[in-house]
Amino acid sequence: MWGVGGMVWDWGMGIGVGVVGVGELGGVVGVLRGWQREGVALQLHPGDLGWFWRFGAEQTAAATRVWQRDGEIVAVGMLDEPDWLRMAIAPEAQRDEELARQIVEDVPGVLIDGKVTVETPMGALVQDLLFKEGWTADKPWIPLHRSLAGSVPDPGMRVDVIGSEEGHERAEVQRASFDGSTFTTARWFAMADGEPYADARCLVVRNDIGESVAAATVWSAGEGRPGYIEPMGVHRMHRGRGYGTAMVLACARALQEMGASSVYTCTPAFNVGAVATYQAAGLQPLPEIRAQNREV
Repeated sequence: MWGVGGMVWDWGMGIGVGVVGVGELGGVVGVLRGWQREGVALQLHPGDLGWFWRFGAEQTAAATRVWQRDGEIVAVGMLDEPDWLRMAIAPEAQRDEELARQIVEDVPGVLIDGKVTVETPMGALVQDLLFKEGWTADKPWIPLHRSLAGSVPDPGMRVDVIGSEEGHERAEVQRASFDGSTFTTARWFAMADGEPYADARCLVVRNDIGESVAAATVWSAGEGRPGYIEPMGVHRMHRGRGYGTAMVLACARALQEMGASSVYTCTPAFNVGAVATYQAAGLQPLPEIRAQNREV
């Protein structure tokens, strides 16, 4: 049973899509954790929902969609923007024709009119069906991945785990790293109060005089599962000094301590500087991934 606006209903048999209530978000996060596995196509991670949580639990619930079949969640979508749906599909159902056709049928009602984007796991049948419906491939992104089975080098710089007293520092570095960022101390606290943050840490790298020069948030999906960096940035006034590589190494070590099997992230293919930074920290590029666009 799932609720919308305080109402609860039971879909019964078959596949249905619905908006979850705040009280159901923990269950959705748990499902997403279980779908993160080595050797499975990268898809929506609990950390994506966790990073969105900076806008608050109510807005996170409003942006979340679940597809359920016979009482079991088989797909989860998150509206990163009203025109951009990011999805995860149960690994065993990614080539399921009934589910794929239902998702394609439901997408117009989930997204706004006009140009929109859907991001699903590479190789999922829903991609094939969207292409048949006239959707086109979006610009490429590069996933980068590193196993955490072996030792990870020390970053060689001071790295601090951010708590409530330093939340403002994490927010300040975020805004100084990304043009147009709206991350604030209040949004850091909202994120830190979210269900996914129980398996997360915020880190900062400091320079020789103690300034915060790089920051990141790492998200575990549980022991033995892939961990995720989202986001990572270097203060625009401190770039080109190795702080990004140190930050990524610190992320890898933090996830290793939390029991993650590997660390990964994704970055636009055109961002060659970011790709180089992740590679310098031992992450290796995987085949590119592409979302799909509907132009009209």
